Amino acid sequence: MSIHSKDEVLPNLDDQVYGSSFLQRPLPKYKFPKQETDPNAAYQLVHDQLLLDGNSRQNLATFCQTWVEPEIQKLMDECLGKNIIDKDEYPQTAEIETRCVHMLSNLWNSPDTANSRGCSTTGSSEAAMLGGLAMKARWRQQRKLAGKAANKPNLICGLAHSCWPMFARYFDVELRQIPCEGRRLLISPEEVIRRCDENTIGVVPTLGSTYTLQYEPVHEVAVALDDFEEEHGLNIPMHVDAASGGFIAPFIHPSVVWDFRIPRVKSINASGHKFGLAPLGCGWAIWREARDLPEELITKVQYLGGNMRIFALNFSRPAGQIVAQYYNFVRLGREGYSKITQGCADVAAWLGDEIKKLNMLAVLHDGRGGIPGCTWTIKRNEDPGFTLYDLSNQLRLKGWQVPAYPMPANRGDLVVQRAVTRLGVSRDLAGLLMEDMKRAIQQLKNNPPSKSLTRASAGGYSHS
Repeated sequence: MSIHSKDEVLPNLDDQVYGSSFLQRPLPKYKFPKQETDPNAAYQLVHDQLLLDGNSRQNLATFCQTWVEPEIQKLMDECLGKNIIDKDEYPQTAEIETRCVHMLSNLWNSPDTANSRGCSTTGSSEAAMLGGLAMKARWRQQRKLAGKAANKPNLICGLAHSCWPMFARYFDVELRQIPCEGRRLLISPEEVIRRCDENTIGVVPTLGSTYTLQYEPVHEVAVALDDFEEEHGLNIPMHVDAASGGFIAPFIHPSVVWDFRIPRVKSINASGHKFGLAPLGCGWAIWREARDLPEELITKVQYLGGNMRIFALNFSRPAGQIVAQYYNFVRLGREGYSKITQGCADVAAWLGDEIKKLNMLAVLHDGRGGIPGCTWTIKRNEDPGFTLYDLSNQLRLKGWQVPAYPMPANRGDLVVQRAVTRLGVSRDLAGLLMEDMKRAIQQLKNNPPSKSLTRASAGGYSHS
Protein backbone atom coordinates (compact mmCIF):
# COMPACT_ATOMS: atom_id res chain seq x y z
CA MET A 1 0.00 0.00 0.00
CA SER A 2 1.48 3.33 -1.03
CA ILE A 3 0.76 6.67 0.56
CA HIS A 4 0.37 9.76 -1.67
CA SER A 5 0.50 13.35 -0.68
CA LYS A 6 -2.60 15.56 -1.02
CA ASP A 7 -0.93 17.57 -3.82
CA GLU A 8 -0.33 14.42 -5.88
CA VAL A 9 -3.84 13.03 -5.53
CA LEU A 10 -6.05 16.11 -6.03
CA PRO A 11 -5.13 16.77 -9.72
CA ASN A 12 -6.32 13.23 -10.63
CA LEU A 13 -9.70 13.52 -8.91
CA ASP A 14 -12.91 14.86 -10.39
CA ASP A 15 -13.90 18.25 -9.04
CA GLN A 16 -15.89 18.00 -5.84
CA VAL A 17 -17.27 21.50 -6.44
CA TYR A 18 -18.83 22.26 -9.83
CA GLY A 19 -16.49 24.17 -12.10
CA SER A 20 -13.81 24.85 -9.52
CA SER A 21 -11.04 23.87 -11.95
CA PHE A 22 -12.21 25.60 -15.14
CA LEU A 23 -14.74 28.38 -14.60
CA GLN A 24 -12.10 30.94 -13.78
CA ARG A 25 -10.22 30.42 -17.06
CA PRO A 26 -11.47 32.12 -20.25
CA LEU A 27 -11.98 30.03 -23.34
CA PRO A 28 -9.29 30.33 -26.03
CA LYS A 29 -10.33 32.72 -28.81
CA TYR A 30 -7.27 33.67 -30.84
CA LYS A 31 -4.52 31.23 -29.88
CA PHE A 32 -4.43 27.44 -29.98
CA PRO A 33 -4.41 26.21 -26.34
CA LYS A 34 -1.27 24.60 -24.96
CA GLN A 35 -2.93 22.12 -22.61
CA GLU A 36 -5.71 19.58 -22.89
CA THR A 37 -9.00 19.96 -21.02
CA ASP A 38 -11.10 17.36 -19.27
CA PRO A 39 -13.88 16.28 -21.69
CA ASN A 40 -16.68 17.04 -19.22
CA ALA A 41 -15.27 20.50 -18.62
CA ALA A 42 -14.74 21.15 -22.35
CA TYR A 43 -18.31 20.07 -23.07
CA GLN A 44 -19.72 22.31 -20.35
CA LEU A 45 -17.74 25.32 -21.53
CA VAL A 46 -18.85 24.95 -25.15
CA HIS A 47 -22.41 24.10 -24.11
CA ASP A 48 -22.60 27.28 -22.04
CA GLN A 49 -21.39 29.33 -25.01
CA LEU A 50 -24.32 28.02 -27.07
CA LEU A 51 -26.79 29.24 -24.44
CA LEU A 52 -26.26 32.71 -25.91
CA ASP A 53 -27.78 31.61 -29.25
CA GLY A 54 -31.46 32.11 -29.92
CA ASN A 55 -33.92 29.24 -29.52
CA SER A 56 -34.07 27.60 -32.97
CA ARG A 57 -37.74 26.63 -32.52
CA GLN A 58 -38.61 30.34 -32.16
CA ASN A 59 -36.61 31.23 -35.26
CA LEU A 60 -39.38 31.94 -37.75
CA ALA A 61 -36.88 33.46 -40.18
CA THR A 62 -35.45 30.17 -41.31
CA PHE A 63 -36.92 27.67 -43.75
CA CYS A 64 -34.58 25.00 -42.36
CA GLN A 65 -35.79 22.13 -40.22
CA THR A 66 -35.31 22.60 -36.46
CA TRP A 67 -37.07 19.46 -35.22
CA VAL A 68 -36.54 15.80 -36.12
CA GLU A 69 -37.86 12.50 -34.83
CA PRO A 70 -35.68 10.58 -32.32
CA GLU A 71 -35.15 7.85 -34.93
CA ILE A 72 -33.43 10.36 -37.20
CA GLN A 73 -31.08 11.33 -34.38
CA LYS A 74 -30.22 7.64 -33.95
CA LEU A 75 -29.49 7.22 -37.67
CA MET A 76 -27.35 10.37 -37.64
CA ASP A 77 -25.32 8.92 -34.75
CA GLU A 78 -24.90 5.61 -36.57
CA CYS A 79 -23.63 7.41 -39.69
CA LEU A 80 -21.33 9.83 -37.89
CA GLY A 81 -18.19 8.16 -39.26
CA LYS A 82 -19.47 7.55 -42.79
CA ASN A 83 -18.27 9.65 -45.72
CA ILE A 84 -20.81 9.75 -48.56
CA ILE A 85 -17.99 9.99 -51.11
CA ASP A 86 -16.56 6.57 -50.12
CA LYS A 87 -18.98 4.61 -52.25
CA ASP A 88 -16.90 1.44 -52.37
CA GLU A 89 -16.52 1.40 -48.59
CA TYR A 90 -20.19 2.20 -47.93
CA PRO A 91 -22.03 0.69 -50.91
CA GLN A 92 -25.43 0.53 -49.22
CA THR A 93 -25.26 4.21 -48.31
CA ALA A 94 -24.45 4.94 -51.96
CA GLU A 95 -27.44 2.81 -52.95
CA ILE A 96 -29.66 4.83 -50.60
CA GLU A 97 -28.51 8.06 -52.24
CA THR A 98 -29.38 6.60 -55.66
CA ARG A 99 -32.81 5.53 -54.43
CA CYS A 100 -33.48 9.08 -53.23
CA VAL A 101 -32.57 10.43 -56.68
CA HIS A 102 -35.01 8.04 -58.38
CA MET A 103 -37.76 8.80 -55.86
CA LEU A 104 -37.38 12.56 -56.29
CA SER A 105 -37.31 12.13 -60.06
CA ASN A 106 -40.62 10.28 -59.74
CA LEU A 107 -42.06 12.89 -57.36
CA TRP A 108 -41.21 15.65 -59.84
CA ASN A 109 -42.62 13.72 -62.82
CA SER A 110 -39.50 12.92 -64.83
CA PRO A 111 -40.35 10.98 -68.02
CA ASP A 112 -37.52 8.53 -67.32
CA THR A 113 -37.22 7.86 -63.58
CA ALA A 114 -35.41 4.54 -64.07
CA ASN A 115 -32.45 6.33 -65.67
CA SER A 116 -32.54 9.50 -63.56
CA ARG A 117 -29.51 11.73 -63.26
CA GLY A 118 -29.06 13.57 -59.99
CA CYS A 119 -27.04 13.84 -56.82
CA SER A 120 -27.14 14.88 -53.21
CA THR A 121 -25.43 18.10 -52.15
CA THR A 122 -24.65 19.95 -48.94
CA GLY A 123 -27.69 22.13 -49.56
CA SER A 124 -29.84 23.72 -52.21
CA SER A 125 -27.27 26.41 -53.00
CA GLU A 126 -24.72 23.87 -54.19
CA ALA A 127 -27.47 22.06 -56.11
CA ALA A 128 -28.49 25.33 -57.78
CA MET A 129 -24.92 25.99 -58.87
CA LEU A 130 -24.68 22.50 -60.37
CA GLY A 131 -27.87 23.19 -62.31
CA GLY A 132 -26.39 26.47 -63.51
CA LEU A 133 -23.15 24.79 -64.60
CA ALA A 134 -25.11 22.21 -66.60
CA MET A 135 -27.05 24.99 -68.37
CA LYS A 136 -23.84 26.83 -69.19
CA ALA A 137 -22.18 23.64 -70.52
CA ARG A 138 -25.17 22.75 -72.75
CA TRP A 139 -25.29 26.32 -74.13
CA ARG A 140 -21.54 26.27 -74.82
CA GLN A 141 -21.84 22.95 -76.68
CA GLN A 142 -24.64 24.31 -78.86
CA ARG A 143 -22.72 27.50 -79.64
CA LYS A 144 -19.63 25.55 -80.69
CA LEU A 145 -21.65 23.24 -82.94
CA ALA A 146 -23.12 26.34 -84.58
CA GLY A 147 -19.65 27.86 -84.97
CA LYS A 148 -20.53 30.83 -82.77
CA ALA A 149 -18.72 32.54 -79.91
CA ALA A 150 -19.49 31.23 -76.42
CA ASN A 151 -17.95 33.92 -74.24
CA LYS A 152 -20.94 36.04 -73.15
CA PRO A 153 -23.44 33.79 -71.35
CA ASN A 154 -26.31 35.33 -69.42
CA LEU A 155 -28.90 33.97 -66.99
CA ILE A 156 -32.37 35.36 -66.22
CA CYS A 157 -34.04 35.20 -62.81
CA GLY A 158 -36.28 37.22 -60.50
CA LEU A 159 -36.43 37.34 -56.70
CA ALA A 160 -33.68 34.76 -56.51
CA HIS A 161 -31.80 33.35 -53.56
CA SER A 162 -28.32 34.80 -53.05
CA CYS A 163 -26.80 31.62 -54.52
CA TRP A 164 -27.67 32.82 -58.04
CA PRO A 165 -25.70 36.08 -57.88
CA MET A 166 -22.90 33.97 -56.39
CA PHE A 167 -23.11 31.51 -59.28
CA ALA A 168 -23.00 34.34 -61.83
CA ARG A 169 -19.96 35.92 -60.17
CA TYR A 170 -18.04 32.68 -59.61
CA PHE A 171 -18.67 31.20 -63.07
CA ASP A 172 -18.52 34.34 -65.21
CA VAL A 173 -22.16 34.59 -66.25
CA GLU A 174 -24.07 37.86 -66.70
CA LEU A 175 -27.04 37.85 -64.32
CA ARG A 176 -30.12 39.53 -65.79
CA GLN A 177 -32.17 39.83 -62.64
CA ILE A 178 -35.70 41.13 -63.08
CA PRO A 179 -36.39 43.93 -60.58
CA CYS A 180 -39.67 44.50 -58.78
CA GLU A 181 -41.88 47.18 -60.31
CA GLY A 182 -44.85 48.72 -58.50
CA ARG A 183 -47.12 45.93 -57.32
CA ARG A 184 -45.31 43.28 -59.38
CA LEU A 185 -42.94 41.57 -56.94
CA LEU A 186 -42.34 38.38 -58.97
CA ILE A 187 -41.10 37.66 -62.49
CA SER A 188 -43.57 37.84 -65.36
CA PRO A 189 -43.42 36.16 -68.80
CA GLU A 190 -43.18 39.57 -70.47
CA GLU A 191 -40.18 40.65 -68.37
CA VAL A 192 -38.42 37.32 -69.01
CA ILE A 193 -38.85 37.52 -72.81
CA ARG A 194 -37.61 41.12 -72.81
CA ARG A 195 -34.23 39.90 -71.56
CA CYS A 196 -33.79 36.77 -73.71
CA ASP A 197 -31.25 36.53 -76.53
CA GLU A 198 -28.94 33.97 -78.16
CA ASN A 199 -26.56 34.13 -75.19
CA THR A 200 -29.18 33.21 -72.58
CA ILE A 201 -28.18 29.90 -71.01
CA GLY A 202 -31.46 29.56 -69.11
CA VAL A 203 -34.28 31.08 -67.09
CA VAL A 204 -34.60 30.37 -63.35
CA PRO A 205 -38.03 30.89 -61.77
CA THR A 206 -38.29 30.29 -58.03
CA LEU A 207 -40.94 27.99 -56.61
CA GLY A 208 -41.28 29.89 -53.35
CA SER A 209 -39.55 33.26 -53.17
CA THR A 210 -37.58 33.79 -49.98
CA TYR A 211 -38.81 37.41 -49.97
CA THR A 212 -42.57 36.86 -50.27
CA LEU A 213 -43.06 33.04 -49.96
CA GLN A 214 -45.03 33.08 -53.24
CA TYR A 215 -44.53 30.77 -56.22
CA GLU A 216 -43.26 32.42 -59.39
CA PRO A 217 -45.29 31.57 -62.56
CA VAL A 218 -43.19 28.69 -63.90
CA HIS A 219 -45.74 27.36 -66.40
CA GLU A 220 -46.62 30.80 -67.78
CA VAL A 221 -42.94 31.57 -68.35
CA ALA A 222 -42.49 28.23 -70.13
CA VAL A 223 -45.39 28.99 -72.49
CA ALA A 224 -43.87 32.39 -73.27
CA LEU A 225 -40.51 30.72 -74.03
CA ASP A 226 -42.30 28.28 -76.36
CA ASP A 227 -43.72 31.22 -78.30
CA PHE A 228 -40.32 32.92 -78.27
CA GLU A 229 -38.68 29.81 -79.75
CA GLU A 230 -41.32 29.56 -82.46
CA GLU A 231 -40.74 33.20 -83.42
CA HIS A 232 -36.95 33.46 -83.05
CA GLY A 233 -35.69 29.86 -83.20
CA LEU A 234 -33.97 30.07 -79.80
CA ASN A 235 -34.52 27.11 -77.48
CA ILE A 236 -33.95 28.49 -73.97
CA PRO A 237 -34.17 25.91 -71.13
CA MET A 238 -35.45 26.40 -67.61
CA HIS A 239 -34.07 25.42 -64.22
CA VAL A 240 -36.52 25.63 -61.31
CA ASP A 241 -35.17 26.74 -57.95
CA ALA A 242 -37.53 24.71 -55.78
CA ALA A 243 -35.51 25.02 -52.58
CA SER A 244 -38.67 24.90 -50.46
CA GLY A 245 -41.50 24.48 -52.94
CA GLY A 246 -40.15 21.21 -54.32
CA PHE A 247 -41.25 19.48 -51.11
CA ILE A 248 -44.52 21.44 -50.82
CA ALA A 249 -46.27 21.74 -54.20
CA PRO A 250 -46.31 17.98 -55.02
CA PHE A 251 -48.21 17.29 -51.79
CA ILE A 252 -50.67 20.16 -51.29
CA HIS A 253 -50.65 22.07 -54.60
CA PRO A 254 -50.84 19.27 -57.22
CA SER A 255 -52.59 21.52 -59.75
CA VAL A 256 -49.57 23.84 -59.92
CA VAL A 257 -47.60 22.76 -63.00
CA TRP A 258 -43.94 23.59 -62.38
CA ASP A 259 -41.84 20.44 -62.67
CA PHE A 260 -40.70 17.96 -65.38
CA ARG A 261 -44.24 17.88 -66.76
CA ILE A 262 -42.98 20.98 -68.56
CA PRO A 263 -40.53 19.72 -71.22
CA ARG A 264 -38.56 22.97 -71.06
CA VAL A 265 -37.68 22.35 -67.38
CA LYS A 266 -34.36 20.52 -67.57
CA SER A 267 -33.30 20.55 -63.92
CA ILE A 268 -34.57 21.22 -60.39
CA ASN A 269 -32.83 21.93 -57.11
CA ALA A 270 -34.38 21.52 -53.68
CA SER A 271 -33.36 21.58 -50.02
CA GLY A 272 -33.87 18.31 -48.23
CA HIS A 273 -33.21 20.12 -44.95
CA LYS A 274 -36.15 22.51 -45.40
CA PHE A 275 -39.58 21.07 -46.07
CA GLY A 276 -37.90 17.78 -47.03
CA LEU A 277 -37.59 17.41 -43.23
CA ALA A 278 -33.98 16.15 -43.23
CA PRO A 279 -31.36 17.56 -40.83
CA LEU A 280 -29.26 20.51 -41.97
CA GLY A 281 -26.79 19.80 -44.74
CA CYS A 282 -28.98 18.05 -47.34
CA GLY A 283 -29.79 19.27 -50.85
CA TRP A 284 -30.71 17.68 -54.19
CA ALA A 285 -30.09 18.39 -57.87
CA ILE A 286 -32.19 16.37 -60.34
CA TRP A 287 -32.12 16.47 -64.15
CA ARG A 288 -35.12 15.70 -66.34
CA GLU A 289 -33.27 13.05 -68.40
CA ALA A 290 -29.75 11.68 -68.51
CA ARG A 291 -28.92 13.69 -71.63
CA ASP A 292 -29.67 16.96 -69.79
CA LEU A 293 -26.56 16.57 -67.64
CA PRO A 294 -23.56 16.98 -69.97
CA GLU A 295 -21.08 14.13 -69.71
CA GLU A 296 -18.17 16.59 -69.74
CA LEU A 297 -19.14 17.77 -66.25
CA ILE A 298 -18.91 14.32 -64.69
CA THR A 299 -15.49 13.62 -63.17
CA LYS A 300 -14.19 10.06 -63.00
CA VAL A 301 -12.20 9.59 -59.81
CA GLN A 302 -10.11 6.66 -58.63
CA TYR A 303 -10.23 6.80 -54.85
CA LEU A 304 -9.56 4.19 -52.15
CA GLY A 305 -9.48 1.40 -54.72
CA GLY A 306 -12.73 2.27 -56.46
CA ASN A 307 -13.84 4.16 -59.56
CA MET A 308 -16.46 6.85 -59.07
CA ARG A 309 -18.36 9.26 -61.29
CA ILE A 310 -18.84 12.59 -59.48
CA PHE A 311 -20.55 15.87 -60.23
CA ALA A 312 -20.23 18.10 -57.18
CA LEU A 313 -18.53 21.17 -55.77
CA ASN A 314 -17.61 19.27 -52.60
CA PHE A 315 -15.82 15.98 -52.03
CA SER A 316 -15.99 14.53 -48.50
CA ARG A 317 -19.42 14.95 -46.93
CA PRO A 318 -21.32 13.34 -44.05
CA ALA A 319 -23.67 10.53 -45.04
CA GLY A 320 -26.15 10.88 -42.18
CA GLN A 321 -28.30 13.54 -43.81
CA ILE A 322 -28.84 11.39 -46.91
CA VAL A 323 -29.78 8.37 -44.81
CA ALA A 324 -32.15 10.56 -42.77
CA GLN A 325 -33.74 11.84 -45.99
CA TYR A 326 -34.39 8.26 -47.13
CA TYR A 327 -35.83 7.47 -43.69
CA ASN A 328 -38.32 10.30 -44.17
CA PHE A 329 -39.30 9.04 -47.62
CA VAL A 330 -39.89 5.52 -46.25
CA ARG A 331 -41.47 6.70 -43.00
CA LEU A 332 -43.87 9.30 -44.42
CA GLY A 333 -44.58 8.57 -48.07
CA ARG A 334 -46.89 10.89 -49.97
CA GLU A 335 -49.58 10.55 -47.31
CA GLY A 336 -47.33 11.60 -44.42
CA TYR A 337 -45.70 14.49 -46.28
CA SER A 338 -49.15 15.73 -47.34
CA LYS A 339 -50.43 15.68 -43.75
CA ILE A 340 -47.40 17.52 -42.39
CA THR A 341 -47.26 20.10 -45.16
CA GLN A 342 -51.01 20.77 -45.02
CA GLY A 343 -50.72 21.18 -41.26
CA CYS A 344 -47.96 23.76 -41.72
CA ALA A 345 -50.09 25.57 -44.33
CA ASP A 346 -53.14 25.55 -42.02
CA VAL A 347 -51.12 27.20 -39.24
CA ALA A 348 -49.85 29.78 -41.75
CA ALA A 349 -53.40 30.53 -42.96
CA TRP A 350 -54.58 31.02 -39.38
CA LEU A 351 -51.64 33.32 -38.67
CA GLY A 352 -52.33 35.28 -41.85
CA ASP A 353 -55.98 35.77 -40.92
CA GLU A 354 -55.00 36.98 -37.45
CA ILE A 355 -52.46 39.44 -38.84
CA LYS A 356 -55.13 40.85 -41.17
CA LYS A 357 -57.10 41.81 -38.05
CA LEU A 358 -54.28 44.14 -37.01
CA ASN A 359 -55.46 47.20 -38.88
CA MET A 360 -52.00 48.72 -39.33
CA LEU A 361 -50.65 45.74 -41.33
CA ALA A 362 -51.26 44.61 -44.92
CA VAL A 363 -50.69 40.90 -45.65
CA LEU A 364 -48.76 40.12 -48.84
CA HIS A 365 -48.93 36.32 -48.47
CA ASP A 366 -51.39 34.66 -46.10
CA GLY A 367 -50.02 31.12 -46.24
CA ARG A 368 -52.31 29.95 -49.03
CA GLY A 369 -50.96 28.82 -52.40
CA GLY A 370 -47.25 29.10 -51.63
CA ILE A 371 -44.74 28.30 -48.90
CA PRO A 372 -46.40 27.83 -45.49
CA GLY A 373 -45.84 31.16 -43.75
CA CYS A 374 -46.86 34.78 -43.93
CA THR A 375 -45.38 38.06 -45.13
CA TRP A 376 -46.76 41.49 -44.30
CA THR A 377 -45.96 45.17 -44.42
CA ILE A 378 -47.26 48.37 -42.84
CA LYS A 379 -50.25 49.69 -44.78
CA ARG A 380 -49.66 52.50 -47.23
CA ASN A 381 -50.21 55.92 -45.64
CA GLU A 382 -50.18 54.32 -42.19
CA ASP A 383 -47.70 55.79 -39.68
CA PRO A 384 -47.82 53.89 -36.38
CA GLY A 385 -44.79 55.79 -35.06
CA PHE A 386 -42.42 52.85 -35.44
CA THR A 387 -41.02 50.57 -38.18
CA LEU A 388 -41.16 46.84 -38.77
CA TYR A 389 -37.52 46.79 -37.70
CA ASP A 390 -38.68 48.12 -34.32
CA LEU A 391 -41.36 45.44 -34.15
CA SER A 392 -38.85 42.72 -35.04
CA ASN A 393 -36.50 44.00 -32.35
CA GLN A 394 -39.29 44.10 -29.77
CA LEU A 395 -40.25 40.49 -30.53
CA ARG A 396 -36.66 39.43 -29.95
CA LEU A 397 -37.12 40.37 -26.29
CA LYS A 398 -39.46 37.37 -26.05
CA GLY A 399 -37.11 35.13 -28.03
CA TRP A 400 -38.90 35.37 -31.40
CA GLN A 401 -36.87 35.87 -34.56
CA VAL A 402 -39.26 37.40 -37.08
CA PRO A 403 -37.12 39.31 -39.58
CA ALA A 404 -37.89 42.61 -41.26
CA TYR A 405 -36.12 43.43 -44.52
CA PRO A 406 -36.46 45.60 -47.64
CA MET A 407 -37.52 44.19 -50.99
CA PRO A 408 -34.85 44.27 -53.73
CA ALA A 409 -34.61 46.83 -56.54
CA ASN A 410 -36.72 48.62 -57.57
CA ARG A 411 -38.86 48.32 -54.43
CA GLY A 412 -36.28 48.88 -51.72
CA ASP A 413 -38.77 51.31 -50.21
CA LEU A 414 -41.08 48.38 -49.34
CA VAL A 415 -40.12 46.82 -46.01
CA VAL A 416 -41.73 43.47 -45.19
CA GLN A 417 -41.74 41.03 -42.31
CA ARG A 418 -41.84 37.26 -42.60
CA ALA A 419 -42.72 34.21 -40.49
CA VAL A 420 -42.24 30.67 -41.83
CA THR A 421 -44.48 28.02 -40.26
CA ARG A 422 -42.42 24.88 -40.83
CA LEU A 423 -42.83 21.58 -38.95
CA GLY A 424 -42.59 22.31 -35.22
CA VAL A 425 -44.39 25.66 -35.42
CA SER A 426 -47.70 24.48 -33.99
CA ARG A 427 -51.00 26.34 -33.91
CA ASP A 428 -50.39 26.89 -30.19
CA LEU A 429 -46.92 28.32 -30.82
CA ALA A 430 -48.37 30.60 -33.51
CA GLY A 431 -50.95 31.74 -30.97
CA LEU A 432 -48.21 32.67 -28.52
CA LEU A 433 -46.47 34.62 -31.29
CA MET A 434 -49.67 36.55 -32.04
CA GLU A 435 -50.17 37.46 -28.40
CA ASP A 436 -46.58 38.67 -28.17
CA MET A 437 -47.02 40.60 -31.43
CA LYS A 438 -50.07 42.41 -30.09
CA ARG A 439 -48.26 43.26 -26.87
CA ALA A 440 -45.18 44.42 -28.79
CA ILE A 441 -47.28 46.70 -31.03
CA GLN A 442 -49.07 48.18 -28.02
CA GLN A 443 -45.77 48.70 -26.24
CA LEU A 444 -44.35 50.54 -29.25
CA LYS A 445 -47.49 52.67 -29.59
CA ASN A 446 -47.42 53.61 -25.92
CA ASN A 447 -43.69 54.24 -25.96
CA PRO A 448 -42.69 55.29 -29.48
CA PRO A 449 -38.93 54.97 -30.09
CA SER A 450 -37.14 58.33 -30.19
CA LYS A 451 -35.28 57.07 -33.22
CA SER A 452 -36.83 54.23 -35.19
CA LEU A 453 -34.62 51.39 -36.34
CA THR A 454 -33.57 51.16 -39.98
CA ARG A 455 -32.09 48.23 -41.86
CA ALA A 456 -28.56 49.44 -41.07
CA SER A 457 -29.22 49.91 -37.35
CA ALA A 458 -31.25 46.70 -37.05
CA GLY A 459 -28.43 44.57 -38.48
CA GLY A 460 -28.21 42.39 -41.55
CA TYR A 461 -30.44 39.46 -42.44
CA SER A 462 -29.77 36.48 -44.66
CA HIS A 463 -32.57 34.75 -46.61
CA SER A 464 -31.84 31.17 -45.55
